[in-house]
Amino acid sequence: MKKYITKIVMVLILMITFISCKVSKDIETPKDAFPENFRNASTSSDTTSIADLEWKNFFTEKDIIQLIDSAVARNNDLQIATKNIEIAQYRFTQSKWNNVPEVNLFVNATTSNPSDNSFTGLNLNQALGQKHIDDYSAGASLSWEADIWGKIRSQKQGAFATYLQSEEVKKALQTNIVANVSKGYYNLLMLDAQLDIAKKNVQLNDSTTTIIQLKYDAGQVTSLAIQQSQAQKLSSAQLIPLLEQNIAIQENALSVLTGSFPSSKERTTRLSVIEVKNNAAIGIPSSLVSRRPDVKSAELGLKVANSRVGITKANLYPTLKITAQGGVNSFETSTWFNIPASLFGTVAGGLTQPLLNSKKIRTEYNIAKAEREKAVFTFRQAVLVAVSEVSDALVKVEKLEKQESFLKERVTTLQQAIKNANLLFKNGMADYLEVLVAQTNLLQSELELANIKREQLATNIELYRALGGGWK
Repeated sequence: MKKYITKIVMVLILMITFISCKVSKDIETPKDAFPENFRNASTSSDTTSIADLEWKNFFTEKDIIQLIDSAVARNNDLQIATKNIEIAQYRFTQSKWNNVPEVNLFVNATTSNPSDNSFTGLNLNQALGQKHIDDYSAGASLSWEADIWGKIRSQKQGAFATYLQSEEVKKALQTNIVANVSKGYYNLLMLDAQLDIAKKNVQLNDSTTTIIQLKYDAGQVTSLAIQQSQAQKLSSAQLIPLLEQNIAIQENALSVLTGSFPSSKERTTRLSVIEVKNNAAIGIPSSLVSRRPDVKSAELGLKVANSRVGITKANLYPTLKITAQGGVNSFETSTWFNIPASLFGTVAGGLTQPLLNSKKIRTEYNIAKAEREKAVFTFRQAVLVAVSEVSDALVKVEKLEKQESFLKERVTTLQQAIKNANLLFKNGMADYLEVLVAQTNLLQSELELANIKREQLATNIELYRALGGGWK
Protein backbone atom coordinates (compact mmCIF):
# COMPACT_ATOMS: atom_id res chain seq x y z
CA MET A 1 0.00 0.00 0.00
CA LYS A 2 2.86 2.37 0.79
CA LYS A 3 4.25 1.75 -2.69
CA TYR A 4 0.93 2.78 -4.22
CA ILE A 5 0.88 5.98 -2.13
CA THR A 6 4.45 6.79 -3.13
CA LYS A 7 3.67 6.36 -6.80
CA ILE A 8 0.57 8.53 -6.55
CA VAL A 9 2.57 11.29 -4.82
CA MET A 10 5.20 11.16 -7.56
CA VAL A 11 2.52 11.42 -10.23
CA LEU A 12 0.90 14.36 -8.46
CA ILE A 13 4.25 16.16 -8.19
CA LEU A 14 4.80 15.64 -11.91
CA MET A 15 1.31 16.88 -12.66
CA ILE A 16 1.69 20.01 -10.49
CA THR A 17 5.00 20.79 -12.18
CA PHE A 18 3.40 20.97 -15.61
CA ILE A 19 -0.22 21.81 -14.88
CA SER A 20 0.25 25.52 -15.58
CA CYS A 21 2.03 24.95 -18.89
CA LYS A 22 0.38 26.31 -22.03
CA VAL A 23 1.92 25.31 -25.30
CA SER A 24 0.11 27.77 -27.57
CA LYS A 25 -0.12 31.56 -27.49
CA ASP A 26 -3.46 33.05 -28.51
CA ILE A 27 -3.75 35.68 -31.24
CA GLU A 28 -5.60 38.79 -30.08
CA THR A 29 -8.27 40.60 -32.06
CA PRO A 30 -6.54 43.11 -34.40
CA LYS A 31 -6.70 46.59 -32.87
CA ASP A 32 -6.07 48.34 -36.18
CA ALA A 33 -9.10 46.81 -37.90
CA PHE A 34 -11.30 49.88 -37.33
CA PRO A 35 -11.10 53.40 -38.77
CA GLU A 36 -11.49 56.36 -36.44
CA ASN A 37 -14.79 57.49 -37.98
CA PHE A 38 -17.32 56.50 -40.60
CA ARG A 39 -17.15 58.11 -44.02
CA ASN A 40 -19.90 60.69 -44.62
CA ALA A 41 -20.18 61.18 -40.85
CA SER A 42 -19.11 64.21 -38.85
CA THR A 43 -15.99 63.65 -36.78
CA SER A 44 -17.15 62.84 -33.29
CA SER A 45 -16.18 60.81 -30.25
CA ASP A 46 -19.81 60.35 -29.18
CA THR A 47 -20.36 56.65 -28.55
CA THR A 48 -24.17 56.78 -28.42
CA SER A 49 -25.92 55.06 -31.30
CA ILE A 50 -29.44 54.37 -32.52
CA ALA A 51 -28.41 50.69 -32.49
CA ASP A 52 -28.76 50.80 -28.69
CA LEU A 53 -32.51 51.29 -29.08
CA GLU A 54 -34.73 48.23 -28.84
CA TRP A 55 -36.60 47.69 -32.07
CA LYS A 56 -39.92 48.34 -30.28
CA ASN A 57 -38.64 51.84 -29.51
CA PHE A 58 -37.07 52.45 -32.91
CA PHE A 59 -40.29 51.78 -34.82
CA THR A 60 -43.44 53.73 -34.00
CA GLU A 61 -46.03 52.18 -36.33
CA LYS A 62 -48.09 49.58 -34.45
CA ASP A 63 -48.55 47.48 -37.60
CA ILE A 64 -44.78 47.04 -37.94
CA ILE A 65 -44.42 46.19 -34.25
CA GLN A 66 -47.10 43.50 -34.53
CA LEU A 67 -45.47 42.02 -37.64
CA ILE A 68 -42.01 41.94 -36.06
CA ASP A 69 -43.43 40.45 -32.86
CA SER A 70 -44.91 37.64 -34.92
CA ALA A 71 -41.67 37.16 -36.88
CA VAL A 72 -39.51 36.99 -33.73
CA ALA A 73 -41.86 34.46 -32.16
CA ARG A 74 -42.66 32.30 -35.20
CA ASN A 75 -40.00 32.69 -37.88
CA ASN A 76 -38.68 29.20 -38.65
CA ASP A 77 -35.10 30.33 -39.31
CA LEU A 78 -35.01 31.93 -35.86
CA GLN A 79 -36.39 28.74 -34.32
CA ILE A 80 -33.59 26.76 -35.99
CA ALA A 81 -31.04 29.25 -34.64
CA THR A 82 -32.51 28.82 -31.16
CA LYS A 83 -32.01 25.06 -31.38
CA ASN A 84 -28.42 25.58 -32.54
CA ILE A 85 -27.83 27.65 -29.38
CA GLU A 86 -29.31 24.85 -27.29
CA ILE A 87 -27.02 22.29 -28.95
CA ALA A 88 -23.95 24.51 -28.42
CA GLN A 89 -24.89 24.96 -24.77
CA TYR A 90 -25.07 21.19 -24.29
CA ARG A 91 -21.65 20.81 -25.87
CA PHE A 92 -20.18 23.47 -23.62
CA THR A 93 -21.69 21.77 -20.57
CA GLN A 94 -20.23 18.49 -21.77
CA SER A 95 -16.76 20.04 -22.18
CA LYS A 96 -16.75 21.18 -18.53
CA TRP A 97 -16.74 17.51 -17.47
CA ASN A 98 -13.50 16.73 -19.31
CA ASN A 99 -11.48 17.52 -16.17
CA VAL A 100 -13.55 15.16 -14.04
CA PRO A 101 -12.25 11.57 -13.69
CA GLU A 102 -14.27 8.95 -15.53
CA VAL A 103 -15.61 6.38 -13.08
CA ASN A 104 -17.33 3.15 -14.12
CA LEU A 105 -18.83 0.28 -12.16
CA PHE A 106 -18.23 -3.24 -13.43
CA VAL A 107 -19.25 -6.81 -12.71
CA ASN A 108 -17.40 -9.55 -14.60
CA ALA A 109 -17.61 -13.32 -14.68
CA THR A 110 -15.30 -15.44 -16.86
CA THR A 111 -14.63 -19.13 -17.38
CA SER A 112 -11.36 -20.45 -18.93
CA ASN A 113 -10.79 -23.96 -20.30
CA PRO A 114 -7.07 -24.29 -21.04
CA SER A 115 -5.64 -27.21 -23.02
CA ASP A 116 -4.67 -30.29 -21.00
CA ASN A 117 -1.26 -30.14 -22.64
CA SER A 118 -0.70 -26.47 -21.79
CA PHE A 119 1.29 -25.33 -18.82
CA THR A 120 -1.75 -23.66 -17.35
CA GLY A 121 -3.92 -26.72 -17.88
CA LEU A 122 -1.41 -29.11 -16.22
CA ASN A 123 -0.93 -26.81 -13.21
CA LEU A 124 -4.67 -26.26 -12.91
CA ASN A 125 -5.36 -29.99 -12.86
CA GLN A 126 -2.66 -30.62 -10.28
CA ALA A 127 -3.59 -27.70 -8.02
CA LEU A 128 -7.37 -27.82 -8.10
CA GLY A 129 -8.20 -31.12 -9.65
CA GLN A 130 -10.34 -29.51 -12.34
CA LYS A 131 -9.96 -28.59 -15.98
CA HIS A 132 -11.45 -25.11 -15.92
CA ILE A 133 -11.14 -22.04 -13.77
CA ASP A 134 -13.76 -19.38 -13.00
CA ASP A 135 -13.10 -15.75 -12.12
CA TYR A 136 -15.60 -13.32 -10.58
CA SER A 137 -14.94 -9.60 -10.16
CA ALA A 138 -16.99 -6.59 -9.03
CA GLY A 139 -15.80 -3.07 -8.36
CA ALA A 140 -15.13 0.38 -9.83
CA SER A 141 -12.60 1.70 -12.32
CA LEU A 142 -11.27 5.25 -12.57
CA SER A 143 -9.55 6.99 -15.47
CA TRP A 144 -8.29 10.58 -15.47
CA GLU A 145 -6.23 12.61 -17.91
CA ALA A 146 -4.19 15.41 -16.38
CA ASP A 147 -4.48 18.68 -18.28
CA ILE A 148 -0.73 19.22 -18.43
CA TRP A 149 -0.58 21.23 -21.66
CA GLY A 150 -3.92 23.03 -21.38
CA LYS A 151 -5.69 20.85 -23.95
CA ILE A 152 -8.83 20.36 -21.87
CA ARG A 153 -8.85 24.03 -20.96
CA SER A 154 -8.66 24.88 -24.67
CA GLN A 155 -11.55 22.50 -25.36
CA LYS A 156 -13.68 24.31 -22.80
CA GLN A 157 -12.72 27.71 -24.17
CA GLY A 158 -13.52 26.61 -27.71
CA ALA A 159 -16.88 25.14 -26.70
CA PHE A 160 -17.78 28.31 -24.81
CA ALA A 161 -16.80 30.53 -27.73
CA THR A 162 -18.83 28.33 -30.09
CA TYR A 163 -21.82 28.66 -27.76
CA LEU A 164 -21.49 32.46 -27.71
CA GLN A 165 -21.01 32.44 -31.48
CA SER A 166 -24.29 30.57 -31.98
CA GLU A 167 -26.04 33.29 -29.96
CA GLU A 168 -24.51 35.98 -32.16
CA VAL A 169 -25.63 34.12 -35.29
CA LYS A 170 -29.20 34.23 -34.00
CA LYS A 171 -28.88 37.92 -33.18
CA ALA A 172 -27.58 38.65 -36.68
CA LEU A 173 -30.45 36.68 -38.17
CA GLN A 174 -32.94 38.63 -36.07
CA THR A 175 -31.50 41.98 -37.17
CA ASN A 176 -32.01 40.93 -40.80
CA ILE A 177 -35.55 39.71 -40.13
CA VAL A 178 -36.48 42.92 -38.29
CA ALA A 179 -35.08 44.96 -41.19
CA ASN A 180 -36.76 42.85 -43.87
CA VAL A 181 -40.16 42.88 -42.15
CA SER A 182 -40.14 46.65 -41.65
CA LYS A 183 -38.86 47.33 -45.17
CA GLY A 184 -41.49 44.96 -46.54
CA TYR A 185 -44.21 46.87 -44.69
CA TYR A 186 -43.01 50.23 -46.04
CA ASN A 187 -42.86 48.69 -49.50
CA LEU A 188 -46.54 47.76 -49.08
CA LEU A 189 -47.37 51.34 -48.18
CA MET A 190 -45.48 52.54 -51.26
CA LEU A 191 -47.40 50.14 -53.49
CA ASP A 192 -50.66 51.31 -51.91
CA ALA A 193 -49.71 54.91 -52.66
CA GLN A 194 -48.72 54.09 -56.22
CA LEU A 195 -52.00 52.23 -56.71
CA ASP A 196 -53.93 55.32 -55.61
CA ILE A 197 -51.83 57.46 -57.97
CA ALA A 198 -52.55 55.12 -60.89
CA LYS A 199 -56.30 55.14 -60.17
CA LYS A 200 -56.38 58.94 -59.92
CA ASN A 201 -54.43 59.19 -63.17
CA VAL A 202 -57.00 56.95 -64.91
CA GLN A 203 -59.75 59.31 -63.69
CA LEU A 204 -57.75 62.27 -64.99
CA ASN A 205 -57.35 60.53 -68.34
CA ASP A 206 -61.14 59.99 -68.41
CA SER A 207 -61.71 63.71 -67.98
CA THR A 208 -59.18 64.53 -70.71
CA THR A 209 -60.70 61.96 -73.08
CA THR A 210 -64.17 63.47 -72.52
CA ILE A 211 -62.89 66.95 -73.41
CA ILE A 212 -61.12 65.63 -76.51
CA GLN A 213 -64.28 63.78 -77.54
CA LEU A 214 -66.27 67.02 -77.31
CA LYS A 215 -63.67 68.83 -79.43
CA TYR A 216 -63.75 65.96 -81.94
CA ASP A 217 -67.53 66.23 -82.17
CA ALA A 218 -67.07 69.93 -82.80
CA GLY A 219 -64.53 69.21 -85.53
CA GLN A 220 -61.65 70.85 -83.69
CA VAL A 221 -59.44 67.74 -83.45
CA THR A 222 -59.03 64.54 -85.42
CA SER A 223 -59.69 60.95 -84.36
CA LEU A 224 -55.96 60.63 -83.70
CA ALA A 225 -56.39 62.79 -80.62
CA ILE A 226 -59.05 60.42 -79.24
CA GLN A 227 -56.88 57.38 -79.96
CA GLN A 228 -53.85 58.96 -78.26
CA SER A 229 -55.93 59.84 -75.21
CA GLN A 230 -57.40 56.34 -74.97
CA ALA A 231 -53.94 54.78 -75.32
CA GLN A 232 -52.72 57.01 -72.50
CA LYS A 233 -55.65 55.89 -70.33
CA LEU A 234 -54.94 52.19 -71.04
CA SER A 235 -51.27 52.69 -70.16
CA SER A 236 -52.27 54.08 -66.75
CA ALA A 237 -54.91 51.37 -66.26
CA GLN A 238 -52.31 48.66 -66.96
CA LEU A 239 -50.43 49.76 -63.84
CA ILE A 240 -53.37 48.88 -61.58
CA PRO A 241 -53.29 45.06 -61.94
CA LEU A 242 -49.48 45.12 -61.91
CA LEU A 243 -49.44 47.01 -58.61
CA GLU A 244 -52.16 44.78 -57.15
CA GLN A 245 -50.02 41.76 -58.10
CA ASN A 246 -46.96 43.25 -56.40
CA ILE A 247 -49.01 44.00 -53.29
CA ALA A 248 -50.15 40.38 -53.02
CA ILE A 249 -46.58 39.10 -53.55
CA GLN A 250 -45.22 41.46 -50.88
CA GLU A 251 -47.92 40.35 -48.43
CA ASN A 252 -46.98 36.72 -49.10
CA ALA A 253 -43.31 37.51 -48.45
CA LEU A 254 -44.22 39.09 -45.11
CA SER A 255 -46.28 36.00 -44.27
CA VAL A 256 -43.23 33.78 -44.78
CA LEU A 257 -41.12 36.05 -42.56
CA THR A 258 -43.75 35.96 -39.83
CA GLY A 259 -44.11 32.18 -40.01
CA SER A 260 -47.67 32.13 -41.34
CA PHE A 261 -49.47 31.10 -44.50
CA PRO A 262 -50.07 33.78 -47.19
CA SER A 263 -52.67 36.33 -46.16
CA SER A 264 -53.44 40.04 -46.44
CA LYS A 265 -51.67 42.42 -44.07
CA GLU A 266 -53.38 45.20 -42.16
CA ARG A 267 -52.31 48.78 -42.88
CA THR A 268 -53.67 51.49 -40.60
CA THR A 269 -51.52 54.30 -41.95
CA ARG A 270 -50.43 55.80 -45.25
CA LEU A 271 -46.99 56.46 -46.67
CA SER A 272 -47.60 60.20 -46.93
CA VAL A 273 -48.18 60.68 -43.17
CA ILE A 274 -45.02 58.85 -42.03
CA GLU A 275 -42.14 61.12 -41.12
CA VAL A 276 -38.60 60.21 -42.07
CA LYS A 277 -36.43 60.21 -38.95
CA ASN A 278 -33.17 62.11 -38.73
CA ASN A 279 -30.89 59.50 -37.14
CA ALA A 280 -27.77 61.43 -36.24
CA ALA A 281 -26.43 59.20 -33.44
CA ILE A 282 -24.25 56.54 -35.04
CA GLY A 283 -21.40 56.09 -32.54
CA ILE A 284 -17.86 55.18 -33.55
CA PRO A 285 -16.64 52.25 -35.70
CA SER A 286 -14.92 50.37 -32.87
CA SER A 287 -18.27 49.98 -31.10
CA LEU A 288 -19.45 47.68 -33.91
CA VAL A 289 -17.83 44.73 -32.11
CA SER A 290 -20.21 45.04 -29.19
CA ARG A 291 -23.25 46.11 -31.20
CA ARG A 292 -23.12 44.23 -34.49
CA PRO A 293 -23.62 40.45 -34.10
CA ASP A 294 -21.80 39.34 -37.26
CA VAL A 295 -18.67 41.27 -36.25
CA LYS A 296 -18.87 39.83 -32.74
CA SER A 297 -19.33 36.36 -34.24
CA ALA A 298 -16.17 36.83 -36.32
CA GLU A 299 -14.28 37.86 -33.19
CA LEU A 300 -15.51 34.73 -31.40
CA GLY A 301 -14.50 32.71 -34.44
CA LEU A 302 -10.91 33.81 -33.77
CA LYS A 303 -11.24 32.53 -30.20
CA VAL A 304 -12.51 29.19 -31.48
CA ALA A 305 -9.53 29.01 -33.85
CA ASN A 306 -7.17 29.84 -30.97
CA SER A 307 -8.57 26.96 -28.95
CA ARG A 308 -8.13 24.51 -31.84
CA VAL A 309 -4.49 25.51 -32.18
CA GLY A 310 -4.03 24.86 -28.47
CA ILE A 311 -5.68 21.45 -28.70
CA THR A 312 -3.68 20.28 -31.71
CA LYS A 313 -0.41 21.60 -30.27
CA ALA A 314 -1.05 19.77 -26.97
CA ASN A 315 -1.60 16.54 -28.92
CA LEU A 316 2.07 16.67 -29.92
CA TYR A 317 3.20 16.30 -26.32
CA PRO A 318 2.97 13.39 -23.85
CA THR A 319 -0.40 12.61 -22.30
CA LEU A 320 -0.50 11.79 -18.59
CA LYS A 321 -3.25 9.34 -17.68
CA ILE A 322 -3.95 7.86 -14.26
CA THR A 323 -6.07 4.74 -13.92
CA ALA A 324 -7.20 2.81 -10.87
CA GLN A 325 -9.37 -0.21 -10.12
CA GLY A 326 -10.70 -1.61 -6.91
CA GLY A 327 -13.27 -4.12 -5.72
CA VAL A 328 -13.66 -7.80 -4.89
CA ASN A 329 -12.34 -10.76 -6.84
CA SER A 330 -12.52 -14.54 -6.40
CA PHE A 331 -12.44 -17.76 -8.46
CA GLU A 332 -15.34 -19.15 -6.46
CA THR A 333 -18.74 -17.57 -6.11
CA SER A 334 -18.99 -18.75 -2.51
CA THR A 335 -16.02 -16.57 -1.51
CA TRP A 336 -16.65 -13.73 -3.94
CA PHE A 337 -17.68 -11.19 -1.30
CA ASN A 338 -15.53 -12.37 1.58
CA ILE A 339 -14.07 -9.19 3.09
CA PRO A 340 -11.16 -8.45 3.31
CA ALA A 341 -9.82 -11.63 1.66
CA SER A 342 -11.41 -10.87 -1.75
CA LEU A 343 -10.45 -7.20 -1.90
CA PHE A 344 -8.09 -6.04 -4.67
CA GLY A 345 -6.81 -2.70 -5.95
CA THR A 346 -4.54 -1.38 -8.71
CA VAL A 347 -3.23 2.09 -9.49
CA ALA A 348 -1.35 3.03 -12.64
CA GLY A 349 -0.07 6.21 -14.16
CA GLY A 350 1.70 6.67 -17.46
CA LEU A 351 2.87 9.12 -20.09
CA THR A 352 1.96 8.44 -23.71
CA GLN A 353 3.99 10.12 -26.44
CA PRO A 354 2.83 9.85 -30.09
CA LEU A 355 5.53 8.47 -32.40
CA LEU A 356 4.40 7.01 -35.71
CA ASN A 357 1.41 9.36 -35.99
CA SER A 358 3.34 12.48 -34.96
CA LYS A 359 3.49 13.78 -38.55
CA LYS A 360 -0.29 13.46 -38.85
CA ILE A 361 -0.77 15.36 -35.59
CA ARG A 362 1.71 18.05 -36.65
CA THR A 363 -0.16 18.44 -39.94
CA GLU A 364 -3.37 18.96 -37.96
CA TYR A 365 -1.56 21.57 -35.89
CA ASN A 366 -0.37 23.40 -39.03
CA ILE A 367 -3.90 23.31 -40.42
CA ALA A 368 -5.23 24.77 -37.16
CA LYS A 369 -2.67 27.60 -37.35
CA ALA A 370 -3.70 28.36 -40.94
CA GLU A 371 -7.36 28.33 -39.89
CA ARG A 372 -6.51 30.80 -37.12
CA GLU A 373 -4.80 33.12 -39.59
CA LYS A 374 -7.84 32.82 -41.82
CA ALA A 375 -10.06 33.75 -38.86
CA VAL A 376 -8.11 37.01 -38.50
CA PHE A 377 -8.84 37.91 -42.14
CA THR A 378 -12.47 36.87 -41.66
CA PHE A 379 -12.73 39.31 -38.76
CA ARG A 380 -11.10 42.09 -40.76
CA GLN A 381 -13.47 41.44 -43.67
CA ALA A 382 -16.50 41.49 -41.34
CA VAL A 383 -15.37 44.89 -40.05
CA LEU A 384 -14.80 46.20 -43.59
CA VAL A 385 -18.27 45.12 -44.68
CA ALA A 386 -19.90 46.57 -41.56
CA VAL A 387 -18.14 49.94 -41.85
CA SER A 388 -18.90 50.07 -45.58
CA GLU A 389 -22.61 49.34 -45.01
CA VAL A 390 -22.84 52.13 -42.44
CA SER A 391 -21.09 54.55 -44.80
CA ASP A 392 -23.37 53.53 -47.68
CA ALA A 393 -26.46 54.14 -45.56
CA LEU A 394 -25.17 57.55 -44.41
CA VAL A 395 -24.57 58.81 -47.95
CA LYS A 396 -27.97 57.48 -49.05
CA VAL A 397 -29.70 59.32 -46.21
CA GLU A 398 -28.05 62.58 -47.28
CA LYS A 399 -28.54 62.26 -51.04
CA LEU A 400 -32.09 60.85 -50.92
CA GLU A 401 -33.16 63.87 -48.90
CA LYS A 402 -31.90 66.16 -51.68
CA GLN A 403 -33.51 63.99 -54.38
CA GLU A 404 -36.84 64.14 -52.56
CA SER A 405 -36.63 67.92 -52.35
CA PHE A 406 -36.11 68.27 -56.12
CA LEU A 407 -38.79 65.68 -56.89
CA LYS A 408 -41.39 67.39 -54.68
CA GLU A 409 -40.73 70.64 -56.51
CA ARG A 410 -41.05 68.83 -59.83
CA VAL A 411 -44.40 67.28 -58.85
CA THR A 412 -45.75 70.65 -57.71
CA THR A 413 -44.64 72.21 -60.99
CA LEU A 414 -46.24 69.44 -63.07
CA GLN A 415 -49.51 69.65 -61.11
CA GLN A 416 -49.70 73.33 -61.98
CA ALA A 417 -48.67 72.56 -65.57
CA ILE A 418 -51.60 70.14 -65.98
CA LYS A 419 -54.05 72.76 -64.74
CA ASN A 420 -52.64 75.28 -67.19
CA ALA A 421 -52.53 72.76 -70.05
CA ASN A 422 -56.16 71.74 -69.51
CA LEU A 423 -57.26 75.39 -69.36
CA LEU A 424 -55.32 76.30 -72.50
CA PHE A 425 -56.58 73.20 -74.32
CA LYS A 426 -60.21 74.01 -73.50
CA ASN A 427 -59.67 77.50 -74.95
CA GLY A 428 -57.91 76.18 -78.04
CA MET A 429 -54.52 77.63 -77.05
CA ALA A 430 -52.68 74.33 -76.52
CA ASP A 431 -52.37 71.07 -78.39
CA TYR A 432 -53.86 67.88 -76.91
CA LEU A 433 -50.38 66.30 -76.98
CA GLU A 434 -49.17 68.89 -74.47
CA VAL A 435 -51.93 67.79 -72.09
CA LEU A 436 -51.08 64.09 -72.50
CA VAL A 437 -47.35 64.69 -72.03
CA ALA A 438 -48.00 66.70 -68.87
CA GLN A 439 -50.19 63.92 -67.49
CA THR A 440 -47.57 61.27 -68.29
CA ASN A 441 -44.82 63.29 -66.65
CA LEU A 442 -46.93 63.85 -63.54
CA LEU A 443 -47.76 60.15 -63.25
CA GLN A 444 -44.10 59.15 -63.43
CA SER A 445 -43.02 61.88 -61.01
CA GLU A 446 -45.65 60.96 -58.41
CA LEU A 447 -44.69 57.29 -58.68
CA GLU A 448 -41.02 58.23 -58.24
CA LEU A 449 -41.85 60.43 -55.25
CA ALA A 450 -43.59 57.52 -53.51
CA ASN A 451 -40.59 55.32 -54.28
CA ILE A 452 -38.15 57.94 -52.93
CA LYS A 453 -40.13 58.11 -49.68
CA ARG A 454 -39.96 54.32 -49.38
CA GLU A 455 -36.21 54.38 -50.08
CA GLN A 456 -35.68 56.98 -47.34
CA LEU A 457 -37.53 54.83 -44.80
CA ALA A 458 -35.68 51.72 -45.96
CA THR A 459 -32.32 53.51 -45.74
CA ASN A 460 -33.01 54.51 -42.14
CA ILE A 461 -33.78 50.89 -41.37
CA GLU A 462 -30.61 49.80 -43.15
CA LEU A 463 -28.56 52.28 -41.11
CA TYR A 464 -30.14 50.91 -37.92
CA ARG A 465 -29.31 47.34 -38.99
CA ALA A 466 -25.80 48.20 -40.20
CA LEU A 467 -25.00 49.74 -36.81
CA GLY A 468 -26.14 46.53 -35.10
CA GLY A 469 -29.70 47.43 -34.15
CA GLY A 470 -32.63 45.03 -34.15
CA TRP A 471 -31.58 42.13 -31.92
CA LYS A 472 -32.52 43.73 -28.60
